[in-house]
Amino acid sequence: MTKQDIINQVSSRASLSRAKAEEAVETVIELIKESLGHGEPVILRRFGTFQVRAKSKRVGRNPKTGEEAEISARKVVRFKSGKFFKQAVDEGEGTT
Repeated sequence: MTKQDIINQVSSRASLSRAKAEEAVETVIELIKESLGHGEPVILRRFGTFQVRAKSKRVGRNPKTGEEAEISARKVVRFKSGKFFKQAVDEGEGTT
């Protein structure tokens, strides 16, 4: 499913114009990015949690040459699914 598919589904299920649905989806995505950018977790009950995690620098290897290379420290986004989300996926709920 792509972002356009989500916009189309929001439009039809919420009886919104496509433009309003796109604005709503884009706003939600922007709010999530802003919160994560400030280091705040985003908790969506019954769905899951997005968190920013710090990864320390480490030494990796080039798979072709075997040469060692330093991988710099960085921040990554981690998603941990919630209990009800896991159950829905496991049971196949919401599939069409």
